[in-house]
Amino acid sequence: MEYTVLKLAQLAGVSSRTLRFYDEIGLLKPAKINSSGYRIYEQKEVDCLQQILFYRELGFSLDKIQEAIHAPNFDKIEALKQHHDQLLEKKEQLEALISNVKKTIAAQEGRVKMSDKEKFEGFKQNLIDENEVKYGKEVRGKYGDNAANSSNEKLKNMSQSDYEEVTRLEKEVMDTLLEAYKSGKPISQVAQKAAELHRQWLTFFWNDYSKEAHMGLVQMYVDDERFRDYYDKHQPGLAKFLRDAIREYTNV
Repeated sequence: MEYTVLKLAQLAGVSSRTLRFYDEIGLLKPAKINSSGYRIYEQKEVDCLQQILFYRELGFSLDKIQEAIHAPNFDKIEALKQHHDQLLEKKEQLEALISNVKKTIAAQEGRVKMSDKEKFEGFKQNLIDENEVKYGKEVRGKYGDNAANSSNEKLKNMSQSDYEEVTRLEKEVMDTLLEAYKSGKPISQVAQKAAELHRQWLTFFWNDYSKEAHMGLVQMYVDDERFRDYYDKHQPGLAKFLRDAIREYTNV
């Protein structure tokens, strides 16, 4: 079956403008342009749009989606299986948060008692699940399952005050790092402050700290695009700057 821009937009629940934009950036080209100048989409393009929307739901940027679906070795069936697994992860995250909200309502109404630890369980589990989906494979490959599981367990068992502190530290690390980047000098005092704050942040997740492991982690920030994007979305080159600051800090 063939679809015009308008008909495919209505079918998929997106705007015509979105489809035209996808065409302009090369993400989803029409199968052909008819004699009247209308874009025409066929089954292949319909299936491709479905994949694009799956990736969008999972939080991928358009650049990453384009890279994935246009890769020579792109496997549609394998991609769908990955979408399925990731959506199940999101479902579990939402269910944990829903359960937490229901229990909070009951506690506010005086029907049950809720400890301070329980108030944050849903958020912590959500963070663990998100990290597993985004970075689990790489972290487990580099540090092993035991280290990854131990880190997750440490986060899950954090006290309310520790959870609040690690959240505050994460923001302070980024703010200090951005300030340090302006100097362009990883050895500057403010850059080394960012490195120390990053070490403090890590100790909330690691049972044992070592300079070598710290250096290995920030090198992965540079080498793996997903980690790199977390920092570089704030400032291009920020992941590399942090790596260089940590190198000065650890002297490794």
